[in-house]
Amino acid sequence: MNETGQDPISLSALQHWAYCPRQCGLIHLEQAFEDNIHTARGQAVHHLVDTPGYEMKASVKVERALPLWSDKLGLIGKADLVEFHPDGTVFPVEFKHGRKRQKIHDDIQLAAQALCLEEMLGRPVPKGAIYHASSHRRREVAITPELRRLVEETTKAVRAMLASGKLPSPVNDERCRECSLKDLCQPGPIAASTLLHELGVNLYDPES
Repeated sequence: MNETGQDPISLSALQHWAYCPRQCGLIHLEQAFEDNIHTARGQAVHHLVDTPGYEMKASVKVERALPLWSDKLGLIGKADLVEFHPDGTVFPVEFKHGRKRQKIHDDIQLAAQALCLEEMLGRPVPKGAIYHASSHRRREVAITPELRRLVEETTKAVRAMLASGKLPSPVNDERCRECSLKDLCQPGPIAASTLLHELGVNLYDPES
């Protein structure tokens, strides 16, 4: 039993929530998932590091698919890759498809991995990196106090959503175009229905 006294939350749920709360709810509350070209590319990238094991590269121990957990936050998952340097530096690397660009939802997932490693190993993890497969480039990410706070807040938000059993409302914006769950989510019709309801309520509100 972890310190939260509740079932652990998947590290990937934090990334899903930070990208779109409804996407997180569909995947982690309703166990729904659909593939599209973006998820297929992401899976292809993760196949590179899905097999647990390690190797030595220039005195750096590289662990693949390393199990992670945090009893304090109630998190569980795995790191795509973690480098253990001779000077004691621990450096997690998260693999993502696409070109090098900053995405806060990816940074939150990486920061959560860093917090898990700190708790497991008892040593600081001040930095990590996102490896962008399309451009074959790393983007180094500092695990700042702000990112640490976002990890804790996102974890609480996901746990509250799971406890409520209520699916978040759709966002219906540019994020929906690339989401594999668009057909299941129905962001356009639901958003339109909600708007019509609100207009109807306000139309007959004597105080408006």
